[in-house]
Amino acid sequence: MERPGLAIVVGMRSEAALFAPLGVPVGVGGGTVSGAEAAAERLVAAGARALLSAGLAGGLDPMLVPGVLVVPRGLRAQGRSFRADPALARMLPGREVTLALGVERPVAAVADKRRLWRETGASIVDLESGAVARVATAHGLPFAVWRAVCDPAARGLPRAALVALDGRGVVAPWRVAGALLAAPRSLPALIALAGDARAARGALRAGVGVVGERLRAGVAG
Repeated sequence: MERPGLAIVVGMRSEAALFAPLGVPVGVGGGTVSGAEAAAERLVAAGARALLSAGLAGGLDPMLVPGVLVVPRGLRAQGRSFRADPALARMLPGREVTLALGVERPVAAVADKRRLWRETGASIVDLESGAVARVATAHGLPFAVWRAVCDPAARGLPRAALVALDGRGVVAPWRVAGALLAAPRSLPALIALAGDARAARGALRAGVGVVGERLRAGVAG
């Protein structure tokens, strides 16, 4: 059997479903850095020759609106800098930016987003990309980051969104309900976030069609 080439690491099972049409292996990190690292290692052990960190991201650049696809040239995470593979990045439709930021916990507050934009210049932030970059680098494999902006720089994340995921990368409704009961005034923010997420998922769904065509044409090598 031919060894797989590209493999993708995402945070949520709903994100994994978006990439199913590509027919490549997808690992779900479950919304944690350790989960993303384990998923990436499993994909490498199965024979992946390139890793892609993909899915939704938080916006740090105030010019990025929900649904914008972003392809960073580089990544900063845990004090290290990583360079995305240019050939792999060219396969991905979206706005090219200089930098993404990999973090260990969600950046929920607008003030923190502004601070990170000011201090790092990173355009987006997510949980999985740092782990994917570290695993790829450790194994001498190319990697890239492909993200759709979900919550923009001017919008924070309500607690209900922060506690929603279980360890499998699935939204647990009882967790959301509990958070809303504790803070009912956060409902409008949660509704706004749901709209942002729809825009981001729609952009990824359309982008997957483009990536599929390029994979079939051999652009990714």
